[in-house]
Amino acid sequence: MKQVVQNMASGETSLINAPAPTVRSGSLQINTTNTLISAGTERMLVGFGRANWLEKARQQPDKVRMVLQKVQTDGLATTVDAVRSKLAQPLPLGYCNVGVVASVGNHVSGFKPGDRVVSNGPHADVVIVPKNLCAVIPDSVSDEAASFTVLASIGLQGIRLAQPTLGEAFVVTGVGLIGLMTVQLLRAQGCRVLAIDFDEQKLALARSYGAETCNPGKGEDAVVASMIFSRSRGVDGVIITASTKSSDPVTQAAHMCRKRGRIVLV
Repeated sequence: MKQVVQNMASGETSLINAPAPTVRSGSLQINTTNTLISAGTERMLVGFGRANWLEKARQQPDKVRMVLQKVQTDGLATTVDAVRSKLAQPLPLGYCNVGVVASVGNHVSGFKPGDRVVSNGPHADVVIVPKNLCAVIPDSVSDEAASFTVLASIGLQGIRLAQPTLGEAFVVTGVGLIGLMTVQLLRAQGCRVLAIDFDEQKLALARSYGAETCNPGKGEDAVVASMIFSRSRGVDGVIITASTKSSDPVTQAAHMCRKRGRIVLV
């Protein structure tokens, strides 16, 4: 079978021929029909792989501490070999998979061969996924639409934590793929939504879903916009779906919210 993998040492992304995995107890073997690229997560992994050793260390200080501890216990040479071996292991990319069940492992109920399912399997012709990370696709939903399920569940978890109710005012900071789905889910929940982003094309999509928008890149003040949007009361909640090293979205969220407002960092 073919599979997309990332070399974390060199940053090279490859399409390789690999042995097809066999079904295991509690899992499904799925023949892939569609697989969705998660632009944010996968671009981050590719960028990390292409970074030099110093940049990798800066991006993952917790791993640096683990390496230093290993040096103290196992020695420098052993640690260097372990790090190189770890980085040399190919990392499968992808986690939004749609396919047809080929076979079912022991202790699996609710699935049968031939079922169309969505799972968090990687970019590969054949995937093995635990039953709890799979769901049967309704007949009325296309494979392409179903491939967004796992990504949408990330935004949905943020909404569940925020617990929005009918008529509340929410800000979504960062309207990439997950942010745009969060906007739609909030609108379906009966909320008013203000979308904040620097990309006018993404904001145009957010407006088409019923959101009001703010573009700080055009000099618009996000906090002022939120006050106007909330009629000077402060918004009921802020869901942050932005990918940035800046602390501004969190700081601004605190100024946007009313007392006891909810801030969720997705």
